[in-house]
Amino acid sequence: QVQLVESGGGWVQAGGSLRLSCAASGFIFSIPAMGWYRQVPGKERELVARITSLGKTNYVESVRGRFTISRDNSKNTVYLQMNSLKPEDTAVYFCNAEVGTITHPTSPLTYWGQGTQVTVSS
Repeated sequence: QVQLVESGGGWVQAGGSLRLSCAASGFIFSIPAMGWYRQVPGKERELVARITSLGKTNYVESVRGRFTISRDNSKNTVYLQMNSLKPEDTAVYFCNAEVGTITHPTSPLTYWGQGTQVTVSS
């Protein structure tokens, strides 16, 4: 089994910064990709940023230039540095990882964290 544990959410005023972290643990063989999604009530969960094991990144247009995703492969950890936060960034942020496990090394499965609330006040 694989667990994703998030930290770093909270409250911040508009223009401020927060840094989210997500550590994966368990019987991990590889993690081809990790990412962050967010969701607000009544809306679908949307991809915010994604990073592959080789460091290739992609972002939703609304956060490009403000958010930076990175990962430490030695720690199976992904980070999301969020700068110049806006009230519309308020959401529950979920960590996501595609994980090849010891028992299924070539068939990665998708795992989710429990979510962390980010609130940006105007």
